[in-house]
Amino acid sequence: MKRIGMLTSGGDCQALNAAMRGVVKTLANSGEKVEIYGFLDGYKGLIYSNFQMLTGRDFSGILTKGGTILGTSRTPFKTIHEPDDNGVDKVEAMKQTYHKLQLDCLVILGGNGTHKTANLLREEGLNVVTLPKTIDNDLWGTDMTFGFQSAVNIATDAIDCIHTTAASHGRVFIVEVMGHKVGWLTLNAGMAGGADIILLPEIPYDINKVIDKIEEREKNGSRFTIIAVAEGAISKADAKLSKKDYKKKLEKYTYPSVSYEVAAMIQEKTGREVRVTVPGHMQRGGSPCPYDRVFASRLGAEAGKLILDGQYGFMVGYKNREIVRVPLEEVAGKLKTIAPDAAIVKEAKLLGISFGD
Repeated sequence: MKRIGMLTSGGDCQALNAAMRGVVKTLANSGEKVEIYGFLDGYKGLIYSNFQMLTGRDFSGILTKGGTILGTSRTPFKTIHEPDDNGVDKVEAMKQTYHKLQLDCLVILGGNGTHKTANLLREEGLNVVTLPKTIDNDLWGTDMTFGFQSAVNIATDAIDCIHTTAASHGRVFIVEVMGHKVGWLTLNAGMAGGADIILLPEIPYDINKVIDKIEEREKNGSRFTIIAVAEGAISKADAKLSKKDYKKKLEKYTYPSVSYEVAAMIQEKTGREVRVTVPGHMQRGGSPCPYDRVFASRLGAEAGKLILDGQYGFMVGYKNREIVRVPLEEVAGKLKTIAPDAAIVKEAKLLGISFGD
């Protein structure tokens, strides 16, 4: 008998259910007797021993369902060692829940913060296997995360829809895409949607270069310009500020987001009409695309095999088109960012896309 705990932590995304289904189906098809303890609302469920006993039936029919049947929440790693409002030691509480239920393994699905805590639990002696979930595709140690391709599809659809109204009215349109620290989602959606300018956190922009591109298009007969902007895009001037000074600026920030600041500056300097569209959490929602259904299922199957093999302390990743096992200590605390001289950036520039640099 194997007793497996399972939780989803951090922001939700498409294919979380597909990944969990992959784990459970693999274990069930092995002939091994298994008990599944589903912890509700992420690490909170593990901390406060809030769980449901699940069977194979609970994972039937969820391949195409978005979100997570277990619920999720954010438990920031930076406060994981701080007692809660009632003085509960979170790390010790998670360990006690694990041992009280006599679990053989924890299967944890999440992104960067989730993996930091997962690695901490591994260091505390718990058996852990993780799966790479994030629409940002910014987890170290894997070329792809599930949820990313579905989010790219949605963000691309948003840019596609903007094209017709932008062309009709001869406007500059900004589509703000999710991504605070990395720009994989914005870059891929921007290229797929035919954006003319793409602004990323990794490549600080000069607003004058952005305007140069808009004016160049106008001279060449284009009545409109599409700009894909990542949530975390930053100007060259702001990038030069110290963390302290940048934080002070943000405290006095009057714009809803960077996209509105870019829009205001373009309007001020050119007199052009600019509109901002923010798809927001739509990018996390809905049914997973076929790619993510297959990909998450493959990752889940490998996680199930790790458990059957008694191999713990790994994230199931994807490198060079192969499913791989990546030691958790190599993943935790690292971001996979876009290098300004990356091949995909160079190729985008060959297509005429400006990054404002």
